[in-house]
Amino acid sequence: MHLNLDAARVIDAWQCIGCGRVEAPQPCIGVCEDRKVRFAHAADLEAAFARLAEVEARLAVLESLVLRLVRTNPRSDAWEHSFLALQDEARGALAALPVKCASGRGDAAPDAHHPEP
Repeated sequence: MHLNLDAARVIDAWQCIGCGRVEAPQPCIGVCEDRKVRFAHAADLEAAFARLAEVEARLAVLESLVLRLVRTNPRSDAWEHSFLALQDEARGALAALPVKCASGRGDAAPDAHHPEP
């Protein structure tokens, strides 16, 4: 799900540096009714949207790899070649991601075909 920061309603307000009280006075038209609302600091919201964009980019790369894996139907005598090609593509995609994978190395575990240096 893609969220748009521009669509978020931002209200300029004053916040007390002591107690944290927030005020956003507006012109009153005489029919005011107070309701409890929830606000987020714009900086926190912007950071969350930036992280979301990063995760969406990572997801798109991984979805592409999964779709290629699902749609690949190698010949019976070429399955190993196809597997190794997909594995190399996955390694390249992981290396290009903005954040390293969980192993911290940015690469899948070594195997018999691609031993560690």
